[in-house]
Amino acid sequence: MNYAVSCTGLGCCLCPWCFTCVRPMGHGTPHNMNWTGLLQNLLLLVHLRQIICGPVRFSVPEEQEPGTLAGSLSEHFLPPYQLLTQDYLWLDRSTGNLYTTELKIDREILCPEETKAEECIILHYAIVSSSGELIQFPVIIEDVNDNAPHFENNEIHLRISEDVVVGTSFLIDDQALDSDAGPNGEVHYHLEDSGGVFSLKVEDEGLVIMLVVQAALDRETQDQYRMALVATDCGTEHLSATATLKVTVTDVNDNCPNFSSDSPRNVTIPGDAQKNMFVAQVTATDSDLGLNAAITYSLSPKVSERAKKLFSLDSLTGYIRLTQDLRSDNSEELVLKVLASSHHCPPADIQVTISVLPKANKELTIKIKFIVDHHNQTLVLPENQPPTGLAVLELEGDSSFKGSSLAIEGEVPFTLNPQNGKYLLSTSKPLDYEMKREHHITVIVHGRSDEVSTIIPSRHTIRVLVADVNDNSPRFLQSHYQLEVMENNQPGMSLLQVSASDADSGHNGRVTYRLDKHASTIFYIDRVSGQLSVSDSLDREEQSEHKLIVFARDGGSPPLESATTVSICVLDQNDNAPVFKTPHFIFFISENVPPFTLVGSVGVTDSDEGENGNTELHVVNSSGPFVVDNPQGTLHTTTNLDRETQDSYELYLLASDHGHTVNFTSTARVTIFVEDINDNQPKVIFPSSNSSCLTVSPTATAGSMVTKIYAIDEDSGLNSEITYTIVAPESVKNSSPFQVDSRSGNITLTQRLLQTHLGMHHLFIVVRDGGKPIPLFSTVWVNLLVNESAEPCHLERAPTWTGTTNLVQTPSRALICEIETPRSAQLTLLAGMGLMLASTCLFLVTSVLYIKQRRLSVRQKTRGQIDENEIPLRGRDKYNSND
Repeated sequence: MNYAVSCTGLGCCLCPWCFTCVRPMGHGTPHNMNWTGLLQNLLLLVHLRQIICGPVRFSVPEEQEPGTLAGSLSEHFLPPYQLLTQDYLWLDRSTGNLYTTELKIDREILCPEETKAEECIILHYAIVSSSGELIQFPVIIEDVNDNAPHFENNEIHLRISEDVVVGTSFLIDDQALDSDAGPNGEVHYHLEDSGGVFSLKVEDEGLVIMLVVQAALDRETQDQYRMALVATDCGTEHLSATATLKVTVTDVNDNCPNFSSDSPRNVTIPGDAQKNMFVAQVTATDSDLGLNAAITYSLSPKVSERAKKLFSLDSLTGYIRLTQDLRSDNSEELVLKVLASSHHCPPADIQVTISVLPKANKELTIKIKFIVDHHNQTLVLPENQPPTGLAVLELEGDSSFKGSSLAIEGEVPFTLNPQNGKYLLSTSKPLDYEMKREHHITVIVHGRSDEVSTIIPSRHTIRVLVADVNDNSPRFLQSHYQLEVMENNQPGMSLLQVSASDADSGHNGRVTYRLDKHASTIFYIDRVSGQLSVSDSLDREEQSEHKLIVFARDGGSPPLESATTVSICVLDQNDNAPVFKTPHFIFFISENVPPFTLVGSVGVTDSDEGENGNTELHVVNSSGPFVVDNPQGTLHTTTNLDRETQDSYELYLLASDHGHTVNFTSTARVTIFVEDINDNQPKVIFPSSNSSCLTVSPTATAGSMVTKIYAIDEDSGLNSEITYTIVAPESVKNSSPFQVDSRSGNITLTQRLLQTHLGMHHLFIVVRDGGKPIPLFSTVWVNLLVNESAEPCHLERAPTWTGTTNLVQTPSRALICEIETPRSAQLTLLAGMGLMLASTCLFLVTSVLYIKQRRLSVRQKTRGQIDENEIPLRGRDKYNSND
């Protein structure tokens, strides 16, 4: 059972009974740990001699590759070694080296959050030395910077009043968290895109983050700030996270009303004006918002009582109207002082002078005959119309008015042309609804009466409303939107919001959005808000960029439409492991090739990009003479290969990418077969010496096996197929009673042995393999003595070959060595001659002639026997014996 330990030091004993600082891995406390595991440990303690608790400790960084060396027990203990806990480490029993296993070590999982500032320790148990000592040693898991800081919320919102004092601080509740320990888990903060308006103040080692106002705020100038709050850890290679900090500036009542320049200062009305007649409208504005911008209009207390009696002022709209009918025969000027008030502000004022003209002595009226659509004496004209006649005006009154005329007051896009005593009112240019929606045409009547010498001017106002037509297509704020999205996003993620405006009104200006019909179905847009979202996770390996066409259409008839382009660049994540071309590579290579010879290509690909897709190959779990050339993706030899030593190799390749936060690995099996070349000549096992000798009985039958040549060849295939050949001239081989089987090496008698076969036979055997193009060979002398004696046969010196050295190409034409008469035959000859001499002496008296004839007969017989014991040879001068 493994125990994860969190101690600020190693002061406590690390023996199994010291559980005061030991916490079982996983959930729970020592009080509810698995009783079966405790019982197993107790039994283990009973059966073993002792447990050693010493200063042995190892440390290994987390997230290491399988096979990483963590330490060695051989530095402290004698072999053999056996590791009892092998979840995260495995032990080489012979060397005592500890290596990481396939199970990755993650410090943040093994050690809880509360031990972040302390050491993370895993206790291991092992049996060492031949005495079976049980030891316990801690392995300290060192932290690596494998976790980036992260914010719980991608957006942080603050609301700050615009009248805040410079230097005021506001607490930011959202802090970044980092699961690493030590400097890797320390987080520093900074602001980006603050424009010098805000700064950060960090206290209590990053536990308190405050936003400090560095410059005065003005909501009317800028009502929102968007900044990037960046959290960066202190690891060797810094990791960071970013959250958007949105500061909304709230309004205070710091602006007062002001009258606009369009508000009238002077107004003229006729002396016979009717009650409720619209006289003028004053307008004031306030830059604040909501209630802070509410304006109330009122008349100054200094306004005359007559003015208050004749005119009323709407407190909300600023409209000035008549409160009664006028019957004035005299000119009169009335002054209205209008006040505009809001909360906590002094009122603004404007003075409106109303001139009342005297009632005309004689009535002169204007008769209007409308040509275009009208409603309640108001003309309605669609925009963009060419110059068009609107109405015909005619003066009606006493005939005493002569020289009367009509004219338009002010600069307006209308004309009044006299035609046969009447006047044609027309537009002078097309009207534009988006420029001005309503026009007021003031027609002035100038006339003179014969009876009254006074000029009687009067005015008549004609109202013209411009009707909107769908002449403006929606316009996007940007012609091209670009954004970057990390792949493997959450489905339903909002990407961006497009916005288009239409200068038309009503349905003509109502904009809806849609995507091009060829757009991928995973993208969708809200037809009202323009919010673009993606319904599925994006995969950069499938498509790294998406281009969408967004259309904005108004509600006119016919509708108008415009388009913008949205380019979405999908950023890469390390979500793909390297992939080998095949899970099992098989290569063949000849032995004896020079070092660094190419074995084969071990191609591996990673569909990620950048560092995430850069792969590195390693040979693992093998001590074979091979190395990987990473740039080329090829496997090479490091030393000479010998098939006879090892004919195949099995190894594994580990491919790992260079992912920033996490890297992926994959493995492939490689089998390498070493192909044989003919680099070993046959080796003769028997006979073991060229000077060995074998006695053959003259009574041996034809076809019987005399002896056998045993030879081996360490090569394989044809290179190891052995053939045996006697090297001698054809005539000698044909007369020899011995032959060798080319395949088995059996030497047999080809015929019954004759008296002439007595004596020594030297057979020179060439043992060849089947190598191509040139076979290799060895030679051996087979010495056979044909003799009736059963005494052991032995040569003092091996025969010598003096023939051709081309034993491979022309073996059949080579000569055999000279065969020398053995000494035993000579001794026999001398003994026979002695007996013949003795016989001659004994029978000398019998007959001299008989004795001579007898001696001659014995001599001839002896010579014949010697000649029969010799194998006839050619070229005796070319061969010799070491004897």
